[in-house]
Amino acid sequence: MENWREISEDIVTSLLEDGSDPEVLYEVEHHFVSENFEKLEQAALAAFKLGYDVEEPAELELEDGQKVWSFDVVVEAELDVEVIMEDVDKLEALAQQCDVEYDGWGTYFQE
Repeated sequence: MENWREISEDIVTSLLEDGSDPEVLYEVEHHFVSENFEKLEQAALAAFKLGYDVEEPAELELEDGQKVWSFDVVVEAELDVEVIMEDVDKLEALAQQCDVEYDGWGTYFQE
């Protein structure tokens, strides 16, 4: 298990140090991945039932040629570790329940 709080703090700190606007809402993308499409589909449906905006699953090819399935949950949120961690905790628990991997989150710089 990753230390998502530490990773989240690093991401937020880096964005703010680079001058990203702390007053706007950010489109935060939470990433899920699995080799098993059915499990990934179950996780996407579970996230949708929790009220999240779920993007369509897509097949990805890794550097080693292995193919996996992924989807993103997209949330508008403040660039605040506590706010983001609420979703991280819920979504990581959902991933564990569905036997898929929660692969972290990301967002974009905002001027």
